[in-house]
Order: sequence, then C-alpha cells, then structure tokens
Amino acid sequence: MADRVVSALQGKRVVITRAESQSCELIETLSLRGAVSVVMPLVEFAVPQEYGPLDAALTHIEDYDWLLFTSVNAAQAVSTRQQALGSQERSGENFPDVATVGPATRRAAEGLGFRVAYVAKNHLGVALAEELGERLAGRRVFLPRSDRANADLPAALRRLGAEVTEVIAYRTVCPGGIDRDHLRRLASEEADAILFFSPTAVGAFAELLGSEGGKPIEIRTTLVAVGPVTLSALRDASLGDGLRNPLIMASDTSAPAVVDALEKHFAGSRQRSPAGVKSA
Repeated sequence: MADRVVSALQGKRVVITRAESQSCELIETLSLRGAVSVVMPLVEFAVPQEYGPLDAALTHIEDYDWLLFTSVNAAQAVSTRQQALGSQERSGENFPDVATVGPATRRAAEGLGFRVAYVAKNHLGVALAEELGERLAGRRVFLPRSDRANADLPAALRRLGAEVTEVIAYRTVCPGGIDRDHLRRLASEEADAILFFSPTAVGAFAELLGSEGGKPIEIRTTLVAVGPVTLSALRDASLGDGLRNPLIMASDTSAPAVVDALEKHFAGSRQRSPAGVKSA
C-alpha cells in the first residue's frame, strides 16, 4: 500500500452518497490523504419493470453500429441480461462498436468482456456524442440507460444523424431505511463535505433533509457535485454556494478527480481562515 499523503484533507469527514461497492477506490484514496469516509447511499439500482425492449435490442445486437455505455451500471445491466438470455457475445465482427463516457466505465465494460473502441475525452454523455460526430451519421445506436437518465444525449445523437434505440436497462431508486436524523447531523455539523454523483442523489438529499419545526435545516458543509449535470441539480435545489456550505465541482467520477477537487478546496480554505478557525 502506498504511503499516506499529508494533505488538507487530514481529519476531514467526507460523506459519499453512492454505494460502497462503487466507491472502493475513492474510499482508499481519501484514506491515504487522511480523510474519514462516511458511506450513506442515497440511491440504489433495480432491474427494469419489464425486459421486453432490452431483450429485443440484445437479441438483434448485430443490427446496431454503436453501443454506448454512459455508466458502469449500464454495462453491468447489459452483461447480466445477456447471460440470462444465454448470450456471451460482447465483441467481434458482428458486434457493434462500443463507446463509453469515461475511463471508469471503460474499465468496467472491458472487465465484462466488451471491446471498447472509443472513450470520451470530456466525461459527459453529450460530449461523447459530439466527439463521435460524423461517425454517427446514418448509424444505428443502441443506448441502454437508467429510467432517470437525462434526455440531452439521445437528442444530441439524433441531431448528428443517428438512429437511436434507447431502452431502460436498470432503474435508479431511493433506498429505504435512511437515518434522516443522522443525515441532518452530518449536513449541519458533523461532516466536512458531502459528495453527490447524480441529480437523483441530490433530490433524495433535499427531500430527506426537509425542515424541522417549519424551519429549514441549516447546511454547514461543503457540497461536492461530480460533473456539471449534478452541479445544476444542486443549484436548482438551492443547495450550496453559501459561506458555510460552499459548492464545488469535480470534473469527472474518477477517484483522483474527486479527491483533487476536495484537496484544492480545503487547501484554499485553510489559507483563507484565521488560525484556530475551522475552515469550510
């Protein structure tokens, strides 16, 4: 194991709002910089309510020119359903070219046996479409996604001339049994930062935070949006940007990008704060 790095994150409590199974590298990287991770998933994933559209696309996978994965969950859902249908084909002459939204999704897809032909340089769905550009004109694109996925990507693909088959490969839902009082304490006094990886997590956070005695809960922690779509969701919910709850953004979902964004923020806060005053 690498040596622990002394950093501005030393002793910081960082809340991760996605599943621990998706956050192992992030938790380890935070630990190496002296931070304490608190895992409190605000979203979980479920199978589609019905498999018809997904099964139809997978049964005729050779009809598509491109298969686009915009998340690790999409790649896993397609692989799992292929196995259920008795198919092991994930590359080859009759299989569509695979493109992913970023390196984490590429690694997951390749680990499942998909041969990835393109990885977006800017880790956004719309950017993936724009980077592929003219390679999409007149092509059939298979897009398996969450039931809560943003509509911008299929619209961008169609503007570029692609024929898009968008199907629900999995559902994004809010888990039950979340300790609302614990979440409120984290947001108001116990945590130094809370990380959000999707608009769904933002919505769940806002709903669970609610109000107490008719008064809004005061947030006193840094809110971190992973990507511009999640940043917009936080702003739309009027969360963040205050002096006691600043709002920052990590450029992508990779552990180094998230931790570097936190590092820079807390290093800057430490330089601005008088001695003995807790930053952020």
